[in-house]
Amino acid sequence: MKTPGFTIVAILTLAIGIGANAAIFSVVNAVLLKPVPFPDPDRLVMFMNTFPQGSGNGASPAKFQHWRAQTRVVQDVAAFRNNIVNFTGGGVPEQLTAGEVTADYFRLLGAPVFRGRTFLPEEAVPGGEHVVVLSHSLWRRRFASDPSVLGKTMLLSGDPHTIVGILGPSFDVGEFSTPPDIWIPFQIDPNTTDQGHYFSAAGRLKPGVTLEQAKAELDRSSAEFKRKFPRSLDEKESFSVTPFQEAFVKDVRQTLLVLLGAVAFVLLIACANVANLLLVRATGRRREMAVRAAIGAGRGRIIRQLLTESVLLSLAGGVLGLAVGYLGIRTLLTVNTAGLPRLGENCALVGMDWRVLGFALAISIATGILFGLIPALHGSRTTLSDTLKETSSRSGTGFRHNKSRSILVVSEMALALILLVGSALLIRTSVALGRVDPGYDVNNVLTMRMSLSGSRFLTSAGVERMVRDGRDRIQGLPGVELASATCCVPLEGGYGLPFNIVGRPQGKEPFHGGGGWATVSPGYFEVFKIPVRRGRTFNDRDVAGMPPVVIINEALANRFWKDGNPLNERLVIGRGIMREFADEPERQIVGVVADSRDGGLNDNPGPKMFIPQAQVPDPVNALNVRITPMAWVVRTRVSPMSLSAPVQEELRQASGLPVSDVRAMTDVTPSPAAVTTPVVETVATSALATAKVTGADGVPSAPFENRARTVNGCC
Repeated sequence: MKTPGFTIVAILTLAIGIGANAAIFSVVNAVLLKPVPFPDPDRLVMFMNTFPQGSGNGASPAKFQHWRAQTRVVQDVAAFRNNIVNFTGGGVPEQLTAGEVTADYFRLLGAPVFRGRTFLPEEAVPGGEHVVVLSHSLWRRRFASDPSVLGKTMLLSGDPHTIVGILGPSFDVGEFSTPPDIWIPFQIDPNTTDQGHYFSAAGRLKPGVTLEQAKAELDRSSAEFKRKFPRSLDEKESFSVTPFQEAFVKDVRQTLLVLLGAVAFVLLIACANVANLLLVRATGRRREMAVRAAIGAGRGRIIRQLLTESVLLSLAGGVLGLAVGYLGIRTLLTVNTAGLPRLGENCALVGMDWRVLGFALAISIATGILFGLIPALHGSRTTLSDTLKETSSRSGTGFRHNKSRSILVVSEMALALILLVGSALLIRTSVALGRVDPGYDVNNVLTMRMSLSGSRFLTSAGVERMVRDGRDRIQGLPGVELASATCCVPLEGGYGLPFNIVGRPQGKEPFHGGGGWATVSPGYFEVFKIPVRRGRTFNDRDVAGMPPVVIINEALANRFWKDGNPLNERLVIGRGIMREFADEPERQIVGVVADSRDGGLNDNPGPKMFIPQAQVPDPVNALNVRITPMAWVVRTRVSPMSLSAPVQEELRQASGLPVSDVRAMTDVTPSPAAVTTPVVETVATSALATAKVTGADGVPSAPFENRARTVNGCC
């Protein structure tokens, strides 16, 4: 209080360092340290596919049934994924997030039942009853908390479902996925041979079984799976389990720890600053310390006195830093979460719990001791006679004093240089990414999703009729230039499939290659202004009954036709990998388009194939509309969002279905700064191929890989 200028500067300096550390630690705590909000969190495991390039948590029906049978090490094995369904009863049609789950899901995650019951085992197999469990929030919102709702029917995607239960309000899976409004049975055939990866599977370790024992058992069981399904796994591929929480945070752990290390440097710089201030201030207190020593204070007593003062300063800086850091990190995460899981909607799960408060207290005390120790040692090293002999002009200018200050300044400069170099590299990466051509034009493009429900969309002809009607209606709107439909918007993920080249000799592998796979309607390449390098794009004549066609990108063409012309070749895509692709025809390559960075600005484009929506085999179409909603993409001459309402109305007129996730494509595309650090790959399925085909980057492609925009966690 006697030196307010010094005190204010010291507290503000420390508040910056401590606040930055507390802010980043609050995120580390929410993402990495907090246990998952389910019973026995340390025994929950996610099933994984392991291969030389890494691992993935995607599950196929055949693999799920195999993992479920490993009863010596796991129990309560459940399959789950998020989907979108149309609720067409009760007034205005609405799209609901539906969790497709097997019967053990609710027991696995300890879901409290508010009313009624959850699913019976016989309801989670093909042919089982269509039932539904409501979330507590939907029960209040759409059913006005009506206790007699049990036994009533909901019309979901055209099918009646009987309401059998309501979950308690405390059940929340928002840390890992979009919280479902409803849950419906995930009906998986116990005798399935389906190898398509489009969901996740988890279980609980049995009592007395360790994680390592479970990993060893799953690894051994992979040999049995290979014997049963000879084309399913390569020799070096296997199965494993990983802690449930680890499966969701492993991709961001390193990023968060690097950030925590960076802000630790900031705190050390703050400590060096305050230590220098204390050394200067100690000059004016030499006589005080000498008098204290003269009247009996030992050196230890003086050191404790000075450390008490420095710790008091640090605690004051910690209190201020905690408040400023908390507000700052909430503001920053609201702008950009960098793909971090476990933050909740609007980062609501980033808060102050005992870990964050304890961390702030610990670093405040440690910081006070750290920056106060050197001044305390110097300040205590004095006697009254020596101090009285010193002239005021020479006071505090001794060799030891200057050496300590020099060491602090050198350390501070070194830490600052490290941070400066890191920042410069980050800026350089950001600038470089800003110059990357993604391969498509995102300006003036409107996107939205539509869940295709009802028997009329189980055939490609039904989808094509609706798409043509929707396109014609949208393109008749003033301000609209072009419209198209697709399964997969760039940067929102897609599918992966293996293929064979007709007439090319077969090697050891069952397929020649693999890559991305997307269904598109005419106009898709024109909407995104993707250049055509050879041949043509799709037109309205590429329909069922006409010769099957496919368009590939340059990455695929350069990999498999370095010196040839791919337009003279035909592909067979996915045949033999899933029963839905049994009737997949030979497709003539009619065009080669420029590469596009669908996975992110910092990812090299991989091989990709496009087929016309009108020529998708009916079984594949039925699987596609069941797995993921269709996307509409519209190029406009004006601001895209200004046409959102009329476009939605025209689509309702064409389909009778609602749309959701309406956004401008510029909101889908991450800013360069957002991709300079690793982000969680939002993959709903494994990057693993049951046929084990290798893409251009050497990473296997999944047989039917569904990459969702949000992490497909406990859905």
